[in-house]
Amino acid sequence: MPHADRAASPLASAPGGPLKGRLRAPGDKSISHRALIFGLLALGETRIEGLLEGEDVLRTAAACRALGATVIRDREGRWRVRGAGIGGLVEPPGVLDFGNAGTGARLMMGVAGSHPIRTTFDGDASLRKRPMRRILDPLVRMGTAVVGEAEGGRVPLTLRGPRETVPIVYETPAASAQIKSAVLLAGLNSPGRTTVVERQATRDHTERMLRLFGARVSVEPEGAAGRRIAVQGQPTLRGTGVIVPSDPSSAAFPLVAALVTPGSEVVIEGVMMNPLRTGLIATLLEMGAEIERLCEREEGGETVADLRVRASRLAGVEVPASRAPSMIDEYPVLAVAAAFAHGPTRMRGLHELRVKESDRLAAVAAGLAAAGVPNAIEGDDLVVEGLGGKVRGGGTVATHLDHRIAMAFLVMGLAAREGMRIDDGAMIATSFPSFVPLMRELGAEIRDA
Repeated sequence: MPHADRAASPLASAPGGPLKGRLRAPGDKSISHRALIFGLLALGETRIEGLLEGEDVLRTAAACRALGATVIRDREGRWRVRGAGIGGLVEPPGVLDFGNAGTGARLMMGVAGSHPIRTTFDGDASLRKRPMRRILDPLVRMGTAVVGEAEGGRVPLTLRGPRETVPIVYETPAASAQIKSAVLLAGLNSPGRTTVVERQATRDHTERMLRLFGARVSVEPEGAAGRRIAVQGQPTLRGTGVIVPSDPSSAAFPLVAALVTPGSEVVIEGVMMNPLRTGLIATLLEMGAEIERLCEREEGGETVADLRVRASRLAGVEVPASRAPSMIDEYPVLAVAAAFAHGPTRMRGLHELRVKESDRLAAVAAGLAAAGVPNAIEGDDLVVEGLGGKVRGGGTVATHLDHRIAMAFLVMGLAAREGMRIDDGAMIATSFPSFVPLMRELGAEIRDA
């Protein structure tokens, strides 16, 4: 059965010596998904270097093949995609199984749902719990028919695209780059101009990549903190070269590990510095973290830098809700940093954490409690009472098939007095397959439990 639960792989971490050395985090997951999808929609060949070869991205690669692209990995580790072109997608022979890949599934719904083909989407037990109605609602307005769906608009679901997609103006109901991207990608196969209005700006990788591949995109301010993004439909996208920078959401784990493990000094190479993705770094700097940017440069249309991180004395802060879109995936590991800070940290406006791979807000709170760290959920806020360097640890954390919960509490165990244990680390491979060996190379004590 494709969605049978695989055997759990419990892991434990424990305090040891300081972390020392250099590492490069995997390629950015958001850009990896998009590079493959844009390669599918382009004419000619797209060459991708540094693609994240985690399970989530490989599911998107398989979906691109099923929809008509040729996707190969060469001997040097580069990926090549020969696309089908906008309007040229073929009906897949079977179900598109996205495993745990919420980003891949939601973006591809916009792509396939705007073509006159029938497509069925499915995923693992975690993905089957995640809401898709927020993606389906605008697609239905654009002419997509939802032929079948699980209760609550969840996968497995089947879409049938229209003969001609209707361009719309759509205001997103939540600050979500996935909603925005799905609508813009659907708009590529419409005969007019599709516009998305955001009240709170979200990560802009889709807009940047649209331009890179030759689409006509406009971005204008909207209100105090939002944007109005419009794409002209039915462009001819041309295959191009994409260099995928290191994922700041993955780099966050060794970064925080170095900050909270006494005596540590680590350099993390080639991390994306897109200002819509650096909310964690901004917050940690406010907390007193010693993080130095080195060798800033441009790669694949994004600014990247090497980060030198040294163990630091952190202080609790208030994190505004407006920062959430720029660090939505980093809150679990920020909560770990907050546990080791001096004084309370309040993270505001975390409602989006409730609809991630797990209810991350509840999972983080439970994990902190298992480590003996006082915390409270107050509405959509998380308050963590920092204990300085006196985190007890010693508990077992339920990961709920969530890779970021797993890695965050393994990081906690490296500095907690009694270490930490997680019930399953198998799903770490979805975003950071080399996490455990790379951390061990820095000196981390992580073992099978």
